[in-house]
Amino acid sequence: MYLALKPFEDSSQRVNRFLIETEPAGSLFQFTDCFGNTKHQLHLYREHLFLDITARSAVDMIPADSPPERCDDGAWETIRGWRDSLHHWDFLDHSGLARPSSVLDQFVRRNEIEPEGDPLTALKRLSDLLFDRFDYVPGSTSISSTIEHILDTGRGVCQDYAHVMIAIARTWGVPSRYISGYLHDVTARGAAGGGMTTHAWVECLLPGLGWTGFDPTNSTFVDERHVRVAVGRDYQDVSPTRGVLHGGGDIRLDVEVRMQPVPGNNSDRAIRYKRSRSDE
Repeated sequence: MYLALKPFEDSSQRVNRFLIETEPAGSLFQFTDCFGNTKHQLHLYREHLFLDITARSAVDMIPADSPPERCDDGAWETIRGWRDSLHHWDFLDHSGLARPSSVLDQFVRRNEIEPEGDPLTALKRLSDLLFDRFDYVPGSTSISSTIEHILDTGRGVCQDYAHVMIAIARTWGVPSRYISGYLHDVTARGAAGGGMTTHAWVECLLPGLGWTGFDPTNSTFVDERHVRVAVGRDYQDVSPTRGVLHGGGDIRLDVEVRMQPVPGNNSDRAIRYKRSRSDE
């Protein structure tokens, strides 16, 4: 199996501790994928009735400055210039779960979605619109659901909100990527407070601002409550567990995420979160 459970590290978050364990014990090998995610490869060559995977980490979150009201003049021209750059191709080209379709075209026309104003304003308006148009219904879609499902039914979860926003933003020429992680906010949709699961949101590359996070599930910008684990083109690149099982009968997957702020860090501006995750 391939495991994407170690939080991402950059200027906005630091991983102080990380531990991954399995029961039964298997062989674990750490590697870095093409998007810079730290992943683990798990090999378990023995008969077993269950597999429990537990990951624990302590992460320092550095609060960032609030985004400005708008991008600088000429931002759209800069973005149009990126279309010819292979450097951004992974997040400009359409992917399996975030791609254009006739159903998406109808949704865009029906809701009069246009890249009006500067890019930051247009993307925030798009995020807010998806929050208003869709109903957050846990269990209404699966990990393999395409965006047609939420567009047809109006119901989905954070993964679906993110895929729709990415698909539309890429048609505007904005490099956009899928973020898998956790959200610490007991009042928010998809939050990991007590016994919830993973969360997902979107990052868009904007001139002068860099990668800027949008959480369309909650109609908000991404902040220090959002702990990033992995980045990719869509969910398929960052699924927490992915692999092959030989033999056996019925299979059931249980997931639990717990987050809690940990006091006593040395930085006045840092917020430390302790997290764990298990699969059975």
